[in-house]
Amino acid sequence: MLPDQIKEEIQHAYKQILASKSLRPRYGQRLMIAEIARALAAIDVGDGNDDSESVTGTGPTGGPVCVIEAGTGTGKTLAYVLGALPLARHLGKKVVLATATVALQEQVTQRDLPDIAKHSGLSFSYTLAKGRGRYLCLSRLDQILQGNDSENAMLALFGDDVSGLGVAAPDDKALYESMLDKISRGEWHGDRDDWDGVLRDTEWSPVTVEAGQCAGPKCSNYSRCFFYQAREQVQKVDCVVANHDLVLVDLALGGGAILPAPEDSIYIFDEAHHLPAKTNQHFSSSTRLRATLQWLDASGKTLAKLAGDTVINDNGVIAREQSEIKPLFRQLSEALGSTLLLLEPLLQSVGDGDEALTFELGVVPAELREQAVQLSSRFYRLTRGLKEICTVLRRQMEEADSLPGRQHAEQWFPLLGSMANRAEACEKLWQAFASQDTAGQAPSARWLSQVEQGDTRDLVLSCSPVLAAHTLTEHLWQRCAGAVLTSATLSALEKFDVLAMRAGLPAHTVYHRISSPFDYAGAARLIIPRLNCDPSDSRAHTAAIIALLPQLLDKHEASLMLFSSRRQMLDVLDGMDDEWRRIILCQDDYQKAQLLNFHRQRIDKGEPSVIFGLASFAEGVDLPGKYCEHVLIAKIPFAVPNDPIEATLAQWLEQQGKNPFMTLSVPEAAFRLVQASGRLLRSEADTGRITLFDERVISKFYGKSILASLPPFTREIFPAYLSLPASVAV
Repeated sequence: MLPDQIKEEIQHAYKQILASKSLRPRYGQRLMIAEIARALAAIDVGDGNDDSESVTGTGPTGGPVCVIEAGTGTGKTLAYVLGALPLARHLGKKVVLATATVALQEQVTQRDLPDIAKHSGLSFSYTLAKGRGRYLCLSRLDQILQGNDSENAMLALFGDDVSGLGVAAPDDKALYESMLDKISRGEWHGDRDDWDGVLRDTEWSPVTVEAGQCAGPKCSNYSRCFFYQAREQVQKVDCVVANHDLVLVDLALGGGAILPAPEDSIYIFDEAHHLPAKTNQHFSSSTRLRATLQWLDASGKTLAKLAGDTVINDNGVIAREQSEIKPLFRQLSEALGSTLLLLEPLLQSVGDGDEALTFELGVVPAELREQAVQLSSRFYRLTRGLKEICTVLRRQMEEADSLPGRQHAEQWFPLLGSMANRAEACEKLWQAFASQDTAGQAPSARWLSQVEQGDTRDLVLSCSPVLAAHTLTEHLWQRCAGAVLTSATLSALEKFDVLAMRAGLPAHTVYHRISSPFDYAGAARLIIPRLNCDPSDSRAHTAAIIALLPQLLDKHEASLMLFSSRRQMLDVLDGMDDEWRRIILCQDDYQKAQLLNFHRQRIDKGEPSVIFGLASFAEGVDLPGKYCEHVLIAKIPFAVPNDPIEATLAQWLEQQGKNPFMTLSVPEAAFRLVQASGRLLRSEADTGRITLFDERVISKFYGKSILASLPPFTREIFPAYLSLPASVAV
């Protein structure tokens, strides 16, 4: 039960914000605060060792989990901060607020939290947490500016494939000198996002390191390390603002490695609909076979060179380790060569329209599995050997008898750490192909694809969970003190079934849907034109869209046209006359941020502008007021049918006696359609139109349920003022 003093603190803070900013209370926002506080009040204040089956504690069921779908305009950020933070401080827990992107992290820390702290009367501390890769490594910078023979050796061995190895292009030296100058003057603290200007990946990667390349306390720059300074701050504050990716990296490392431990944390996942897919990405694996063969050859040479480095006085330990693992490079190369011969014929069986060969229900051929068992075992031995050498180098960085010995060890360590990371990634992939899935649980998707590599093509093997349920249950739900998942769109067909299945939400999860305060019927019209064709007939459907667009588009209003297919987007663009093509900004022609900027500039000048975009423009795009008055949607956004992960999940659902189309495809299409239509109304003052070029929402039995799940816009079904020319009409 929520303690009275916490109730009073929350109520007082909310009233003070309203008074200070002259705001009216929002019913949905107050309801969201109350539901979050009520759910989290079930957190156990004991020692966390409770083995009971109750919701409290972090035993078998973990802490309370609250899912809140809060419509646009609710004011979610204020609601979840007030609903969670006072209680977390009372319980001695940290709040880990995870957004979907780094950009949203910065919005929360630079705008939202300072505003709440200023106007609420609450006293709390917060910081922005980022991964190691967002911070400059002082040791890498020193090595680049000093120059050394090992850089030339790495370039000779690895050619252009030196990302993450600390090798910089000669032309970038002035940039790195500028970085050192700003650091020396205290004007920059090594954060990539705070650099004055845009840093390309090729410029940034030489001055940052991955976890396996970092020497930690053994590094000569440890006391000044920007990443470790930021990490120390994370442990001191009340609220840590992270992103989903960083939370998942921390959980994959066991939890508490970068962020506060799950048992001590209340997690808030904003834009939580991204969480299952991001989890699958973090716990997936892949390998490129021909690229790995080249890497093995180069790594063997590098290791031989390290063993011959007489400056490192390790009493021959590295030489012995190198001698023991040297045969593995040849054995692995031979095994990979045999695997290539096995896979080539399999890939030839893939149809021209397919990008990958998906193994049914994730079950791979017996011969491939046998190869995977051998490769997994050998990569395991290689990984252990490389990590042992890294241990020796780390020790040499501190204990070497001479300064050159320490410097050489520090130069070699990131390279060997990178090699160990790659060997471990290969081991993970082959272990996934060698393993058999647990009966009764959703399988992993396993597939074979190809990518262009110069003048040749490389074969790629990949594996991914199809559901994040097991991963999140094991690493998060059973361990965290509590969790809140929120977004404007979380349900599908007015149910949370798909989210619960994909994320493995525990049985004690509480769910709430809070309606948007917008007057949908008065603010927007939903138009369904008569097309006389099904979108499955792509030629007729595209022709109908081309014919109707001039009747629908208005040069005096900003429009956003969303497509599910790049091919159709380009075909519609080609079918428009020159006058319209000059107005249209197509996603393929610009970077997303640049395109949106061009669009806003046009509207500000009173010029016409229409955006053509794909799925990435259907969410997270904020074009309020005059910047978007008409959203046009080519068709119901069903998922791509040949995606290996979705295909495997559909096969498993069918095996369970379920209809994958109705269980998965229809709810998720409805979910995406709600998101796409949400691009129109971004504030209570916005008005406009939504046009959907898909009669299936009227003609198909499933379409009617999709239509019913949309906000209550005023509907115009088959309006008479829209008609197809005789040359197009059927």
